[in-house]
Amino acid sequence: MSNPRFGIAALVGRPNAGKSTLLNRILGHKVSIVSAKPQTTRNRIVGILNDPRGQIALLDTPGIHRPLHKLNVRMMDHVRSALSEADVIALIVDASEPFGKGDQFVIDLLREEKERGVRAPGAPSERAPEALTTPQNWFVILNKIDLLKKHKLLPLIEQYNAFGIFDEIVPISAAKGEAVDELIALLFQAVAPGEAAYPKEDYTTQPERFFAAEIVREKVLQHTSEELPYTTAVAVERYEEDEEKNLIKIYATIVVERDSQKPIVIGRQGAMIKRIGTEARVELESILGAKVFLDLHVAVHERWREDERFLGELEWPLG
Repeated sequence: MSNPRFGIAALVGRPNAGKSTLLNRILGHKVSIVSAKPQTTRNRIVGILNDPRGQIALLDTPGIHRPLHKLNVRMMDHVRSALSEADVIALIVDASEPFGKGDQFVIDLLREEKERGVRAPGAPSERAPEALTTPQNWFVILNKIDLLKKHKLLPLIEQYNAFGIFDEIVPISAAKGEAVDELIALLFQAVAPGEAAYPKEDYTTQPERFFAAEIVREKVLQHTSEELPYTTAVAVERYEEDEEKNLIKIYATIVVERDSQKPIVIGRQGAMIKRIGTEARVELESILGAKVFLDLHVAVHERWREDERFLGELEWPLG
């Protein structure tokens, strides 16, 4: 394309709105874990869409919520950072759920951020300074329309239009791929001409160690009780590559907050942790293109969500 475009789009919204599903759908690659449990995404995930029309960096952010722990404060810091950097702010809404207090909290936060109009130097550093002076485009993406009765769609569009925040309202189904191509076209229309800022063969900036930790955490979320998503972390202690054997050795610790939670993760005679490890290993082998040896342990770290040093060790570069 003679006049390619480049821009940053921030995917924001409440927990479980479908942000990670949409990111994976747009990219055609899995870069963000997906779970039916809230607050699955804790870090800011950067996905890179390469297209004949140009390149868009997509920021998958943690779900917007009122922070209760230092972990949650960090999660919301990621959201605000993405809002300040992005050329397109895309609010993802679960259209199948009724509008409630949590939705109003998100609308109020976005309105406040839009009125502030603060832009910050975005990742990567190669961005031209003038890109930060262009107006942001504000989208609302009504996701999961396949679960919404058709007669309810127009009133929902009118409701979000009445907020006076959004430039585009786009109904889609990320899970089924409905209208996702149309959304991508609108994103490219909304960003300015510019050269690609990332290598065109890349589809994410996240390191392989990050994927290892996230895939293990995804399997923990899928197979444990409702109590654990908020009290579980995964720390990769060692990540060793043997190119001659096409083998990657990963040593990771699943961290819980209480002794009573260890048996939930380990399972009877180790059945649960074995299941988690097997499923994670198979998926990592597919992603990494190599044989994977995965060694998992469970450790208790009381109140780890309030431990600044530990949280810092879990952080990854933002892009």
